Amino acid sequence: MTDRVVLAYSGGLDTSVAIPFLADQTGAEVIAVAVDVGQGGEDMEVIRQRALDCGAAEAVVVDAREEFAAEFCVPALQANALYMDRYPLVSALSRPLIVKHLAAAAKKYEGTHVSHGCTGKGNDQVRFEAGLAALNPELEVIAPARDYAWTRDKAIAFAEEKGLPIDVTKKSPYSIDQNLWGRAVETGFLEDIWNGPIEDVYDYTSDPAVQRDPDELVITFAKGVPVAIDGRPLSPYQIIAELNRRAGAQGVGRLDMVEDRLVGIKSREVYEAPGAITLITAHMELESVTVERDLARFKRSVDQRWGELVYDGLWFSPLKRALDAFIAEAQLHVSGDIRMVLHGGRAVVTGRRSDQSLYDFSLATYDTGDAFDQSLAKGFVQLWSLPSKIAAARDTRA
Repeated sequence: MTDRVVLAYSGGLDTSVAIPFLADQTGAEVIAVAVDVGQGGEDMEVIRQRALDCGAAEAVVVDAREEFAAEFCVPALQANALYMDRYPLVSALSRPLIVKHLAAAAKKYEGTHVSHGCTGKGNDQVRFEAGLAALNPELEVIAPARDYAWTRDKAIAFAEEKGLPIDVTKKSPYSIDQNLWGRAVETGFLEDIWNGPIEDVYDYTSDPAVQRDPDELVITFAKGVPVAIDGRPLSPYQIIAELNRRAGAQGVGRLDMVEDRLVGIKSREVYEAPGAITLITAHMELESVTVERDLARFKRSVDQRWGELVYDGLWFSPLKRALDAFIAEAQLHVSGDIRMVLHGGRAVVTGRRSDQSLYDFSLATYDTGDAFDQSLAKGFVQLWSLPSKIAAARDTRA
């Protein structure tokens, strides 16, 4: 039987050129797999036909938007996942989903190899290959851009030589990856970290400095899952998409940061994640109302580790699965409503309510009706301070 290479296909120059290149290099048939994770752009059927026109033996298109939202974005939301306390895992979240469908296609079409378009300098090569190693360790990986020192110039020349039906002249000054959860922009003049981003960089968000009326909304959660906006029941995909529009129109979710890549270098990245930042802000606030103090304190460390694991390509790892179980338990009472105002580049919480709330007005108030027994506080403070008091006495004697 002829060998088959299953290719993660985006429809762009690099992966389109990869189809005949892989066929030439390996003698194998190429199965192109394009996954819709809400990235927008071209129609997926157009992308499928392009893969066939470039020589693919078969081209598979997967509409994974709802799956991506429910099974990848929602867990990231429940973990308040912000790598380096800022980055909402835009690209890192989509890669394990793509890997899942690559492995499924490899099984269906009896593929022997899997291919991706990642370079040797980025994180995505790790995310693809670590995920594939977990799901099907027998698959071999070919990465033309990395393994054959593939450059854009070589890709253009090869496309022209083969007469491939793709536009090889259009050249964006940026490298862009986008999906439902956000948009990542790098390279070009942004590689000089003294240069500030210009409006041309952005697409998901409007300039937050432009005057416009605030947008107020209420997000409803059930066990940590967003289920409605302004009382309208919606799927996670619909909620993220609507918040991308509404928060994006207010300039919410712009990030400009130098991050620590897994491969050991620092990289300047500009992100837009209006829906993600709005939802994480709301979710964190609801947790502050419904999650008990020690659980909340410990969960913050779990959230950080969860984000690091996903960033590092270990979505399918045993530790990630174990942390998922902890986070699911911590979400049991995270239900209620968060009112927010979107304006001037910020998503600001202005109200919270929950049947699962641990906030007791009668204990919190300083006015008449205070149910807190302050007479108990003196003894509590003395006992709480006792270890420090004893240690201080010892140090004084020394």
